[in-house]
Amino acid sequence: EEVERAKRVAEGVHWARDLVNEPPNVLTPEALAEAALSLKAFGVEVEVLDEEAIRALGMGAFLAVAQGSENPPRFIALRYAPEGARERLDLVGKGLTFDSGGYSLKSTEGMATMKGDMAGGAAVLGAMKSAALLGLPVEIRGYIAACENLISGRAYRLGDVLKTLSGKTVEVMNTDAEGRLTLADALAYAERQGAKRILELSTLTGSAVVALGEEVAALFATEETWGKQGEEAAKKAGEKVWPLPLEKAYREKLKSPVADLKNVGDRYGGAIAAALFLAEFVQVPLVHLDIAGPAFARKAHALGPEGGTGFGVRTILKVAEAL
Repeated sequence: EEVERAKRVAEGVHWARDLVNEPPNVLTPEALAEAALSLKAFGVEVEVLDEEAIRALGMGAFLAVAQGSENPPRFIALRYAPEGARERLDLVGKGLTFDSGGYSLKSTEGMATMKGDMAGGAAVLGAMKSAALLGLPVEIRGYIAACENLISGRAYRLGDVLKTLSGKTVEVMNTDAEGRLTLADALAYAERQGAKRILELSTLTGSAVVALGEEVAALFATEETWGKQGEEAAKKAGEKVWPLPLEKAYREKLKSPVADLKNVGDRYGGAIAAALFLAEFVQVPLVHLDIAGPAFARKAHALGPEGGTGFGVRTILKVAEAL
């Protein structure tokens, strides 16, 4: 039985790795949506919204990030709902299929692994697949805002003010702090769909990697109990996470003279500022996992080859099983 479980979990982990490893000219936002649609074969409901539908909803922050690319964005909504499900878990995963940084351009070195900037989304997809294969008695919903962050005559700029799905406005002070803009709209959408608690995964900040290195993800929680559940689950899954504080004093860093908030703070405490930014867009308990370090291995390691690691899939499943 344990071996069977492990096999089904591994299927999700390996799929997440494969998605992260796909070249960005192959895994476009549309291709990621196509991959998500393959989950229908396992009894998962999948809805894909095109650019027009995203605009009609009012996801202004997500669309701003996407507008610089010729490849149109896709919003992916997933629902695994077995009969008699005892609880509900909502997941949000970052879905940047490539991130150049936009006008706040990354260095060549910094851009080299940015095909993996959708590792959070890949973890959500992998976990959905494994959950369906395992027949977990929990309803799981997942949301991925898939797009590219590129430079063009249409790309968003520093100083732009964006209206998010939540109604809050954001002043753009760094176009390379794009993930949080797409997530702001995805989180607000999840809450609109009746989420009671949200687990969100994203390769969000270099600051998290500076603080914790490449093996450990940063965990932030807006509510202690939910945070502890996330920590416990990661421990049982054998995925390394470490809690960092949502220090309220740093909310000052996000103050804007022209909008409700800025999308970046100053050079210090960047991972915390990013987490505080996300927390602005939901009322329900949120656990944010900044997986920028462990999502992508720069060299082969004990648990796998160089490239995508599938980090987060096993933690998600442990969270779901414990509900």
